[in-house]
Amino acid sequence: MTSDIAAIASRLIAAYDGVTQIAPITADDPSFDVKTAYQVLREIEARRRITQGWQPVGRKIGFTNRTIWPRYGVFQPMWAHVWQHTVHFAPAGRATIPIADFVEPRIEPEVVFKLKAPVPVDGDALAVLACVEWIAPGFEIVQSHFPGWKFTAADCTAAFGLHGALVVGKPLRVTRANLGAIAAALPAFTLTLKCGERVIDTGVGANVLDSPALALVHLARLLVTQPQFPPLAAGEVVTTGTVTDAWPVAAGETWSSDYGALGLAGLALSFG
Repeated sequence: MTSDIAAIASRLIAAYDGVTQIAPITADDPSFDVKTAYQVLREIEARRRITQGWQPVGRKIGFTNRTIWPRYGVFQPMWAHVWQHTVHFAPAGRATIPIADFVEPRIEPEVVFKLKAPVPVDGDALAVLACVEWIAPGFEIVQSHFPGWKFTAADCTAAFGLHGALVVGKPLRVTRANLGAIAAALPAFTLTLKCGERVIDTGVGANVLDSPALALVHLARLLVTQPQFPPLAAGEVVTTGTVTDAWPVAAGETWSSDYGALGLAGLALSFG
């Protein structure tokens, strides 16, 4: 079956706007692949959402945590834009969002970067951080428009990269004085994720493509092969993927994160 890019985009937009689920695209078209999925994403973002007035403010990178690839059957990272109305800044370290806006939502604790310059495609962590204005704690709320979180890499790439919302906590400015220490801490720090007082999961920064900073290099390189999308640019907010597994959330819960030796203030997120 030849994929109908516009029709698939329309199905996914209807599922997103209606907070509903659909069968995976690959269930109807097993030939649907990641390259075609990015064509759908381009149709959704540039030809639909931006014309509707949506304003991109950065990107999310998903499936950078190699430890969870076998669990979901997705063995490569993917990306999508994040938007002015899906990104929420919580500099005081606390926020509340309505859970009814999402289908099968899960929470992901991440490291968020704000760029002050384009990211070098052949850089190390120090070169990346020289292009970064600040780093911050973040919770991305991901959702699955495919029942039971059953999908392929192509399905979830087309479906907005599973993005629902991004909550960004108190930023830590990157300076010449702390750049080296941050670069060293990013792969080594331990993140603790709690629901209420219960520790749910822990993970280390190296889970994310060996360092969250290197996830930015991965994306910069990928975008070179995707001229239909703009390259990373100054001013973008980029969240680099979950340090732990992604965990289901429910109304009334409050989740929190601790970034240990990375030196970021923790973030608390409640679901109304």
